[in-house]
Amino acid sequence: MRAIDAGILICPECHQLNRQEPGCAKQFCTRCGGLVHGRRPNSLVRTWALLVTAAILYIPANLLPIMTVSSLGKGEPDTIMSGVITLVQLGMWPIAAVVFVASILVPTFKLVGITLLLYSVQRHLPMSPRQRMLMFRFIEWIGRWSMLDVFVIAILVALVNFGNLATIEPGHGAVAFASVVVLTMLAALTFDPRLIWDNTESDDDYE
Repeated sequence: MRAIDAGILICPECHQLNRQEPGCAKQFCTRCGGLVHGRRPNSLVRTWALLVTAAILYIPANLLPIMTVSSLGKGEPDTIMSGVITLVQLGMWPIAAVVFVASILVPTFKLVGITLLLYSVQRHLPMSPRQRMLMFRFIEWIGRWSMLDVFVIAILVALVNFGNLATIEPGHGAVAFASVVVLTMLAALTFDPRLIWDNTESDDDYE
């Protein structure tokens, strides 16, 4: 039996268990006064909105230059993929692998994974709820590593600034990529994982 079936709501702020008051439009926590509800309001709608926005920005994040490395006044802008190729050509296979995984595989997996979770909940697909929970936890855990490229660019821009000798400038692709990372992290936060278990026990979407 679910807690909501027993008339118990959990406070999202202090995690206090509250007895649900019938007929009450808004209910507040008896301990901290925070607003409590059975499921996050409009969880699916908000997650879809963030996910679609991230998917749109993912296109310029990969097509636009993420940074420009200039040496002795000469330099060419690099996208994420061209940067990986350059690292491979220079023999820096470990760094190229890290950048490829953190900047291409991880964001793609997050977009596909969250899409699959949302679609499976809304369409009541016959998937194991435990497998979906493992996927959701993995998406939450791996999300922070997507910021690796952004941190590296920020550090390089701050450290490598020697005038005409050598400079590194961020590109528009870096802004788009950082936006994708933030939006996918917010999408994972707005998605209510309890909907996965609701989906296996009833036909209510709890949107």
